[in-house]
Amino acid sequence: MSPATLSIIVPCFDEERTLQSCIERVLELKHEDDLSLEIIIVDDCSRDRSLAIARELEARHPEIRVLQHVRNQGKGAALRTGFREATGEFVAVQDADLEYNPLELRKLVEPLRDGRADVVIGSRFKGSGPHRVLYFWHYVGNAILTFLSNMFTDLNLTDMESCYKVFRREAIRDIQIEEDRFGFEPEIVAKVAHKKLRIYEMAISYDGRTYAEGKKINWRDGVRALYCIFRYNSYHLPLPIQFFAYLVIGFIAGLVNLAIFLGLLGFGVSLPVSTLSAFVIAAAVNYFLCIALLFRHKARWKTTGEIIAYILVVATAGVVDLGITSALVAIGTAAWLAKILASIIGVVLNYLGRRYLVF
Repeated sequence: MSPATLSIIVPCFDEERTLQSCIERVLELKHEDDLSLEIIIVDDCSRDRSLAIARELEARHPEIRVLQHVRNQGKGAALRTGFREATGEFVAVQDADLEYNPLELRKLVEPLRDGRADVVIGSRFKGSGPHRVLYFWHYVGNAILTFLSNMFTDLNLTDMESCYKVFRREAIRDIQIEEDRFGFEPEIVAKVAHKKLRIYEMAISYDGRTYAEGKKINWRDGVRALYCIFRYNSYHLPLPIQFFAYLVIGFIAGLVNLAIFLGLLGFGVSLPVSTLSAFVIAAAVNYFLCIALLFRHKARWKTTGEIIAYILVVATAGVVDLGITSALVAIGTAAWLAKILASIIGVVLNYLGRRYLVF
């Protein structure tokens, strides 16, 4: 293979116990004559001696550059900074905690160097390498998140949450990283999948650490990962699956609609006012959820026509909602049932209008 440069981004936050050992092991890769290194340590406003250690390493090794965040932002933000500064043909992610063996980056970069792949992801759940035995529920959570990510991306990965991801620089350069913390993992998998890049997966070893040893990921990051899987994939889904996702949003808005409608009726507000007030509030909830999750990348709002189209869609659905609710109540249907039936029809009309007229 022709000589190449591998840029290794090392996000670091309070890793004084392992940072030097990690970088020393990364530096062992330079013993290969055909692979040059660029090591970019991004200190994410560490509170311990991590930055000082990084500066000492930078002074001794010309391959190392140290970047610093003035406030703690998270792993994703550190990687965003590192990717922006990388100059090598290939770019890899290396955590500073030594849960992953830096020497294995050598094999991960091979499918990139020989032109087969654009992205290579290391899997802790393939092969027979050594793996430290740790938390069962972390394993279950990882499996569920990987499964859901695969459903949305149409990939067959075994370890979506793996730290080891290596890219051709051209492949990562045009991707905008939005997540600041561990949501980077499902976000980047979604974005490389939708760019139709060539993705390979290879087995790696894993020497995980406990929380007492400094592990930082927690259950809130798992919840965020679920959100990221939905957020960064939903606008690419086939129409039937996208409609199902919209039904989830519509169900939430429908519950808001029903609760406000019954609440206003309970306070003695008239049926028309209760119906329209509940509809307007539920429509606002529906709109913000759609923008945040489903149609976010297609919402432009640069022309008057789009705004008028949205108002017409909502107004039409509101008129239909009021008409159906009033008609059903007039023939003796319970108010709650009439409202549910009207809301179901309203959800379908809203989706079709937003999908084909607004966004």
